[in-house]
Amino acid sequence: MHHLQPRLLPLTIVVLALLLAVKSSILVAAMTGAGDAMRSAMLPAAQAAGHDSAGTTQPGKARAGKDGGDATSGAKDKPQVVTGKDGSPVTQAAEAKPLPPQDPPVSDSERVLLLELRQRREQLEAREAGLATREAILTATERKLAGRVEELQSLQTKLEALEASRMQREETGWQGLVKVYESMKPREAATILNELDMKVLLQVLDRMKEGKAALILSAMHPERAREVTDGLARMRVRDVGAAGSG
Repeated sequence: MHHLQPRLLPLTIVVLALLLAVKSSILVAAMTGAGDAMRSAMLPAAQAAGHDSAGTTQPGKARAGKDGGDATSGAKDKPQVVTGKDGSPVTQAAEAKPLPPQDPPVSDSERVLLLELRQRREQLEAREAGLATREAILTATERKLAGRVEELQSLQTKLEALEASRMQREETGWQGLVKVYESMKPREAATILNELDMKVLLQVLDRMKEGKAALILSAMHPERAREVTDGLARMRVRDVGAAGSG
């Protein structure tokens, strides 16, 4: 009995191994048949779907190509590798151009501030243009006034020259008249001057030499001589005052 027990243990192990092998072969055969059926059912859907998101072929297509199916479509479904100038693979993400930077959105408050700044700038530009226009008008007015002042100065110079010429002619005329009366005898001159207009008489006697004027006054009527003397005094005082104020 003790000799049979060591022999039965290896025999039991062998039998169990054979049973395990048989069950494994049956299980493999069953899985293979189920896989063929599943593959036949999923092949049309796999062809329509194409490449999956990971860039690898689906199991149905891979097995179909392996089992003698459409190997060309499996090759087309493989992701294409793009190489750079140096021959190294370049991914599609590396080839994608970066998007240009976009301006940040403008808020309502910023838009209102920009509008206010634009209006303020327009107001300043309008004010500057108005000031430039006023400055141009003032400059033109100053030039016009300067030209007018020059014209007035030139006219004043001409008038002064004309007045001086008139006074010179008038004085020449008075001097000629004075010489006429100075050349006459005092009584004869007094007879004529008694009837002469007072304004003319004063101008003549004022320009005469004092000795000649005294002789003529003594020969004139006393009342007339008194009026002439009073008129000469007032005229000379007025002339002195005018000369002092000038």
